[in-house]
Amino acid sequence: MSRQALGALGSALVPSALAARLEAHPDAQRAFRAARHSFIDGARIDMGALASSLGVDRTSLFRWVGNRDQLLSEILWSLAVPTLDAAGRAAAPSGAARIVDVLDRFTADLIRAPYFRAFLTREPARALRLLTTTDSDVQRRFVAVVATLITTEQETGTFDPAPLAPEELGRLLVRVSESFTYADLISGETPDPERARTTYEYILRPTR
Repeated sequence: MSRQALGALGSALVPSALAARLEAHPDAQRAFRAARHSFIDGARIDMGALASSLGVDRTSLFRWVGNRDQLLSEILWSLAVPTLDAAGRAAAPSGAARIVDVLDRFTADLIRAPYFRAFLTREPARALRLLTTTDSDVQRRFVAVVATLITTEQETGTFDPAPLAPEELGRLLVRVSESFTYADLISGETPDPERARTTYEYILRPTR
């Protein structure tokens, strides 16, 4: 298995219904781009205001991009994709060190992203539900990326995830990432990317 673009790989493994509509419908793409731009600017996504800005009614908007949770989930993943790909490009070339680097860089970038922290502060309960539950499109895609990253290193002989299967280890590592990224919401602690990296290294034991 080749070392593909990580974010794109996750989208291919676990596509969402909205992702399919975005590929097929220019109006859905237009609405998504407008919502994504507002989100990056730190604004709350309001479906009524978004519909008005596009000159359509709410029914048309819902037909294009689904409900607010679906739209937010797709925006969040669309922002994770380039972050994951940048982490993959900057990571060690292979083995446990590569897995650690990808997770470390991705977690650190999320912790430091102003628009992401603004969303967590503004809507903490919704953010945790959309990002960390088993029903979450974002979490399923993230697990798929990490599991495939592990599988790639396993198949090239540079890492052995035993006694866990790649998906099991991937889910564990995603949970570790979540516990540090959302530490302020979960436990009231300050998110700490350095402690996150130390934990990844403790689990994966990379050799340099």
